[in-house]
Amino acid sequence: MAFLDFLKPKKKDAPIASILPSEIYEAGVLELKDVIAPSAMKVSPRELNLGDKIARTFFVISYPRFLSAGWFSPIINLDKVFDIAVFVHPIDTATVLRQFQKKVAEVQSQINERAKKGMVRNPMLDTAYQDLERLRDNLMQAQEKLFDVGLYITIYGDTEEELDKLESEIKSLLESKLIYLKPALFQQEQGFRSVMPLALDELMIHSKLNSSPLSSIFPFISFDLTSDKGILYGINRHNSSLVLFDRFSLENYNSITFAKSGSGKSYMTKLEILRTLMFDTEVIVIDPEREYEYMAETTGGRYFTISLNSPHHINPFDLPVPREDESPSDVLRSNIINLVGLFRIMLGGLTPEEDAIVDRAISETYALKDITPDSDFSKVEPPLLSDFELVLAGMEGGDSLVQRLSKYTHGTWAGFINKPSNVDIESKFIVFSLRDMEDELKPVAMYLVTHYIWNAVRKNLRKRLLVIDEAWWMMKSEDTASFLLGLAKRGRKYFLGLATITQDVDDFLKSPYGQPIITNSSIQMLLKQSPSSIDHIQKVFSLTDEEKYLLLESDVGEGIFFVGLKHVAIKVIASYTEDQIITSDPSQLLAIKQAKKELHAAE
Repeated sequence: MAFLDFLKPKKKDAPIASILPSEIYEAGVLELKDVIAPSAMKVSPRELNLGDKIARTFFVISYPRFLSAGWFSPIINLDKVFDIAVFVHPIDTATVLRQFQKKVAEVQSQINERAKKGMVRNPMLDTAYQDLERLRDNLMQAQEKLFDVGLYITIYGDTEEELDKLESEIKSLLESKLIYLKPALFQQEQGFRSVMPLALDELMIHSKLNSSPLSSIFPFISFDLTSDKGILYGINRHNSSLVLFDRFSLENYNSITFAKSGSGKSYMTKLEILRTLMFDTEVIVIDPEREYEYMAETTGGRYFTISLNSPHHINPFDLPVPREDESPSDVLRSNIINLVGLFRIMLGGLTPEEDAIVDRAISETYALKDITPDSDFSKVEPPLLSDFELVLAGMEGGDSLVQRLSKYTHGTWAGFINKPSNVDIESKFIVFSLRDMEDELKPVAMYLVTHYIWNAVRKNLRKRLLVIDEAWWMMKSEDTASFLLGLAKRGRKYFLGLATITQDVDDFLKSPYGQPIITNSSIQMLLKQSPSSIDHIQKVFSLTDEEKYLLLESDVGEGIFFVGLKHVAIKVIASYTEDQIITSDPSQLLAIKQAKKELHAAE
C-alpha cells in the first residue's frame, strides 16, 4: 500500500496497514508517492514511527475563561519541527440560543435555590450567569458567532527522548496560560491524518469558542515586516514569510547597509538592483571594486571606468539646465559652492583666505566663457580646469593654489579631470567604476561622480536609485560626507533613492555626518559584523544581546532588516538565474567566462 493511500480516510474498523516495499516491486512502477514515502511505518498507542522520524499528536482539551491576543505566538514561533491544524466548524446560532436559554434557566434556578436556603453567594454561578447572558446578547445581535473548534499539534523527533523534551516544552508554554493538551491515545493514525493538509478532521475533538477568542488562535501572528507591493528583499528567518518592500513608498527612499567583508552585502545590493530594474526604475552605481561590470554587461547597462588613463571624462564645471521651478542664478550659485568643496578636497584643504580666492576665481572662470545667471545653460560651453588655473594665476594670493593645482592640469593627474565631459547617463542602468583610480584620488573621484549624477538627477525628474558602495571613502572628507548627507536629505524631492553601503562601520560612524545619514534612511540592513565593531553597532541600533550575537554568527546573506522602528531577521535568497547574473564568487565568474569561450568556439 502506498504511503499517500494511508493518508486517505478509512473506515474505523479497517485494519491498520503498513507500507510494503514488495508491493511496489511487484507493481513494477515507481511513482512519485513511492519516492517521497518513508521506508517503513509503525503505529503505536502514543506515536507513529515514520521511517527515521517519530511523530506524536496532541489535541487541546481545555481553554481558560479569557484568551489574550497573541497567546499562540510562542508556539507558532517555536524553532522546532511540528505541524498544527485548526478546524473551525460553525454552529447554527438559532440552535445555540435555544440551548443557552435552557442553560441560563438552570444556572438562574441554582442561584435562586441557594438564595432561598440562605446560602452564601457562589461567585462561579454568578460569573457563569453573566457570561451566558452577555454571550446570548452578542449572538442575538450578530456581534458574535459560536464554533466547534479543534486544535491539533503533531510534533516530530529522531528519538523518544527528543520527543518527550519537545512535548514538555510545548505543554509548559500552554499550561502557563491555562490551556491543556492531551495525547491522542490509540488515535495517532487519525491524528496524523488530521494535521496533514488534507482538510480531514478525523479526531473530532472540539471545544466551543465564540468569535473573539477564536480570532486569537489565528496562526499568522509571528512578527512580519512586509508591504503589499515592492521587491523581495529576503525571507523572514523567524517564520519564513516574505520581506517585501517598495522603498519609494516610504517616508524617504534611502537605505544604508553595514556589513563586514565577505558577508554578502554586494550580492544583496545587486539582487535588489536586478529586481528594482524590473519596476521601471533607473539605477546608477558607484562601484569601487569593479563588482558590477558583468551585471551591467548582462542587463544591457552602461559601464564607465573613471581613472587617470580612462577614455571617460567628467568636467566639474558642467552646469545642469535649470528646471521650471529653478532659477539659473540658483543653479550657478549651487554649482560654485559644490566646486569650492571639490577644490577643498583636491588641494588638501583651504584657509579662509584661499577659500575666498577660489570662490571668486570660479565666478570669474564662468564669466570668462560669458556664463552669467542670465545665460541659457543648454547652449554654453563650460570652462575647463585649465581655464580656472589661468584665472587663478592672475589673482593676488593665488600662487600657492596654482602650484597645488598644477598636478591636475599639467602633471600626472591631468587626464583625469581637465577634459570636456563625454559620459552619457541616459540609460536604465549605469555603473561608474573607480577601482583603477589611485586611493589618494578616490574621494575626489567619488565627489566628482556624485556631483555629476546629482546634476543629471535634477535635470530630469525620474524614479532613480543611486547606489554608493564602500561609502566610507566619502566619509573621510567633511565635504564629501556633507554632500552625501545632502543627497540623503534632498533626494526625495527629485524622486531619488540613495543606497549607502559600507564595511568600515567605525570610520562611517566617527564622522559627524554618519548618524544623520542613518537617521535619514528608511531602510537599514545589518549583515554579519566583526567583533571589533559590534558594540558600536549595538549601541547605534539599540540591539538586544540576542540580536548582537545573531549578527556575529550569521552566515553569508543573513542579518537584520530594519524599516522604521520595526525589524526582523532576514535571509537573502536569489533564484538560479539571478545568482548567475549577480554572483561575485571568483570560481563562478571563471566558470561563466569559460562557458562563454566554449560557446563562441562552438559557433
